[in-house]
Amino acid sequence: MKKHLVGVAFALAILAFISLVATSSAQQRSTLNAPGVATSPAGAGGLQRGPAVPTGPAPRLPDGKPDLSGVWNGGGPVGDLEMGLAKGETIPLLPAAQKIMEARQSKDDPEANCLPTGIPRIAPYPWRIIQTPTHIFFLFEGNIHSYRQIFMDGRKHPEDPDPTWYGHSVGRWEGNTLVIDTVGFNDKFWFDFRGHPHTEKLHTIERWTRKDMGTLVNEVTIKLNFTARLRPGEELMEYICQENNQDVHHIQGPAGVP
Repeated sequence: MKKHLVGVAFALAILAFISLVATSSAQQRSTLNAPGVATSPAGAGGLQRGPAVPTGPAPRLPDGKPDLSGVWNGGGPVGDLEMGLAKGETIPLLPAAQKIMEARQSKDDPEANCLPTGIPRIAPYPWRIIQTPTHIFFLFEGNIHSYRQIFMDGRKHPEDPDPTWYGHSVGRWEGNTLVIDTVGFNDKFWFDFRGHPHTEKLHTIERWTRKDMGTLVNEVTIKLNFTARLRPGEELMEYICQENNQDVHHIQGPAGVP
């Protein structure tokens, strides 16, 4: 029965606004107080200002298509998928899916255990877009240095895809917007810290638009919206979540926003 539950239905018109702004460097990841200002890591003291968000029009490739490449910071839902919903809106869960969510413990969150975040959740670390005529790649610094590949060569989804953390993604351009259609997910990743579930029937459509030089917006149907900021001159660091991963042993209690 579990495989036939729809934790969050693909057809829902849920609109959430989640905006994250980059901190000053890969070593200074923290909660943001204001654009360009971040609380420095514990023990460092004071505030650290990050580089100014680049301004100007969005760049284009020689063929005229938008250039989405670069290192970005900002992500989809992290704490609670419901935080950005309009007043009065809720995420409808079938009773069995609600039971799954209520039974989840924080220590069992796949992201806390160094596993991929799935879609649209993104770990709070920088990530890079690499763009070619036939493929687009998302390289993630966090967790296991995981990646997504989006096929841009016109192929269709396989009829019976093997379930994976990031699914099978095909992309196309609609004007200045990259549209990514993804199916073939496993049911292992959580949408957020609260543990909102989904099934292998999950189907997402993302619409990526580089609105200007420093801003990349993604609209996802379930339907989510978040903004990423370009991190000019930055490279991805080696981050091995499994090394010295001491926090997960101290995570206790039901799943919820930290």
